[in-house]
Amino acid sequence: MAVVRPVFYVSDGTGITAETIGHGLLTQFTDTKFVSERISFVDSIERAREAANRIRAAGETHEVRPIVINSCMDSQVGETLADSGALMLDVFAPFIEPLERELQESRQRHVGRAHAIVDFEAYHHRINAMNYALTHDDGQAIDYEDADVILVAVSRAGKTPTCVYLALHYGIRAANYPLTEEDLEHDRLPPRLRAYRQKLFGLTIDPVRLQQIRQERRPNSRYAQLETCRREVAQAEALFRAERIPTLSTTHTSIEEISSKVLSTLGIRREMF
Repeated sequence: MAVVRPVFYVSDGTGITAETIGHGLLTQFTDTKFVSERISFVDSIERAREAANRIRAAGETHEVRPIVINSCMDSQVGETLADSGALMLDVFAPFIEPLERELQESRQRHVGRAHAIVDFEAYHHRINAMNYALTHDDGQAIDYEDADVILVAVSRAGKTPTCVYLALHYGIRAANYPLTEEDLEHDRLPPRLRAYRQKLFGLTIDPVRLQQIRQERRPNSRYAQLETCRREVAQAEALFRAERIPTLSTTHTSIEEISSKVLSTLGIRREMF
């Protein structure tokens, strides 16, 4: 049975920032199963102790060290949370020291200050895009009317990380559709995608690299066999050519580059948040 890693998004505010950034990070680790919980408004030592107890209990239940993605501004709150024994990831830590050096000014820790300069209209637009990407991941929902883009590819070709990146950085409503064996038996688009042809973008990948990724996820399975990967990639590429769907290989391409290519090819105006 796979190990389940508990993840807590802890904040002195709503926790949306911690959760959004944290989820974007965790989608990069596909071999681990995560269970997550958001703990909001941890703005005192007492609340931090309560949160630490919950985090510690989750670690004992799952018999593994929890992960805490923390956006609390009060350092004492952070230290109290760390008493839980969890791996502590401070959302702001990687950026504070370089900014202090550049601005020649020390940070001022004030609860709630992190949210004071946010453009809330843009912020909620991005959060809504993230929610859209999560609910339309791997064909879970097929109501694509509101989608800005629909990524189409075989399993493990990079659809989900790209959708998350597009949502998190540009507020793009990105859905993705996994091509199944049944879909690949035909040289036409699956019926549910035909009405959205102008929103489609195909991703492909080198079969050897795909085999490596799948082997890590499902070792020695038919799904991970090189022959399976070669056949699926060839069928998907033939479908993209027949339907004249713009396509990009993700084999040696970063998520940033993939996202930029998707936006420019489909003529989608990007908004930085």
